[in-house]
This record gives sequence, structure tokens and C-alpha cells, in this order.
Amino acid sequence: MKDFDKLGYLNDDFRIFHNIDDKKKEFDFHYHDFNKIMIFLRGNISYSIEGRNYLLKPYDIVLVNAGEIHKPSFLEESTYERVIIYVSPEFIRSYKEKDYDLNYCFERAKKEHSNVLRIHSMDKSKLYQVCLELEHSLHNNDFANELYQKILFLEFMIQLNRTAISNRINYQDSDMANTKLLEILDYINEHLIEDMTIDNLAAKFYLNRYYLMHFFKEGTGYTIGNYITEKRLLLAKSLVQKGSSITEACFESGFKNYSTFSRAFKKAFNTVPKNAPFID
Repeated sequence: MKDFDKLGYLNDDFRIFHNIDDKKKEFDFHYHDFNKIMIFLRGNISYSIEGRNYLLKPYDIVLVNAGEIHKPSFLEESTYERVIIYVSPEFIRSYKEKDYDLNYCFERAKKEHSNVLRIHSMDKSKLYQVCLELEHSLHNNDFANELYQKILFLEFMIQLNRTAISNRINYQDSDMANTKLLEILDYINEHLIEDMTIDNLAAKFYLNRYYLMHFFKEGTGYTIGNYITEKRLLLAKSLVQKGSSITEACFESGFKNYSTFSRAFKKAFNTVPKNAPFID
């Protein structure tokens, strides 16, 4: 198994899929460099995101931020059905004015330390009806269906944020979480641009370095070094997209050597930094 894997590519503002796995299968830890929204429909599934694990119920809404490592796990033989939406972070952030911000639900999820939203009285809500419409739109080729999907997606985001603002929603606590792993992940992400070594992290959290390496890999699917590198690369890509020069992005994301940064960037994104695509 690879230490890490980036799955999926997004050249549009958003893409919608209706995926069904009829048989139990194994998923590896992976990440995307765009946001992911999943509307869970059925199955017996536990979802792991950055050290937190959630037992999903039908029509739970899972929010995965760009760069967050995650994977679903079958708890038993079952049919795993879901609607998946890949969405450009820049596209979502472009819908921000004085009286609304479609990125609110993602920002609040971060503050709540939760990635799973469970709606009160889901079957009676407008959000539920939009979820159904989105699902149905994937199976027809009616006039202007692509435009209709965009309208439905924006309505979905509006209803999701209205529901979050009015507190008709529960941000679910993880069913299983290793507190020590969460502390380590939070520390790494908060100090990403600083020098970090395994020995320093081991001393910080009073752990044997070899135990820490095994413990981290088992809980995330990553080695510590690869996790830090991938997070720094995503930060660098984001800085470039926001207007920083390549050199600025290199050093402002924690890299100390440009040639090392350039090689890692090319390996992760299949392009050299100066050709990194902007997601509009």
C-alpha cells in the first residue's frame, strides 16, 4: 500500500456522481485537492476523516475539506450507495457577500471539529427534497440538465447553510477517536510552516519515536514525513492560486529548499509549480 494517494481530478467548478458498491471492498486512505460533499444513502459504513471515525446513517451529509485524509470502511457485507459532489474551494468562496457565505457550513464544521452533519426531521426538510432532486438529476438527460444541476447544487448549498445557521442540524461527534492522534494532527496542522522532526514530535507528546511512527501510520495511512509534506504542498498550491509567487509559496509553506519543493510538487500534482492550474 502506498503511504498516501491523491484521488480524483477536478477541472470544473463541481462534479456530481451517484456511486454504488454492491459488494464489500477495501478503500485506502486518500485525499483530494478540492472539497468533497457526500450524501450518504445506504450501507453499513464507518467513515474515517483525519483521525475521527463516524458511523453513518442514511442522508447524513459528510464534508471533507481539501487535503483531509479519509476513507470509508465496510462494517459488514452491504450495498454502499452515496451521492458525491466534488467542488472547487474557490468556486464556493466566490459565493460570499455581506449577507451570505456558502462556505459557512465548511467553516463551522471546522469549529465544531466534526465532518458529519445530521439533519433534524430530514424527510420533511427542503434540504432533503433538494438532495432527492440532485440524485434524480443524475439519471436523466432532459433539456439543459447540466445547467439544472448547477442550479440544484447552489440551492443545495443555500439550504445546507440555512439549516446550519438555524441550528436544525447536528454536527456529529466521532464514534471512535484517538485523542492523542487528534492532538498530534492538530499540532502538525497548526505548526505546518515550522521545523518539525519525528524526535521533536515524540518529545512533545511523550512518546517513543518508533511507537509514534507506527501509531501515526496505523491511524492515518501516512508516514509522518509524507503527511507533513503533502499538507505543505497543498498549502503551497493554495498560496499560488491566491497570487503568491512560486518562491514565496515554497518558503511560506514550510519548505527550506526550492529544488526539493519543486520535485515534491511535480510528483504530487503531475506538473511543475509554474504550471500549476488555477481552480476558478
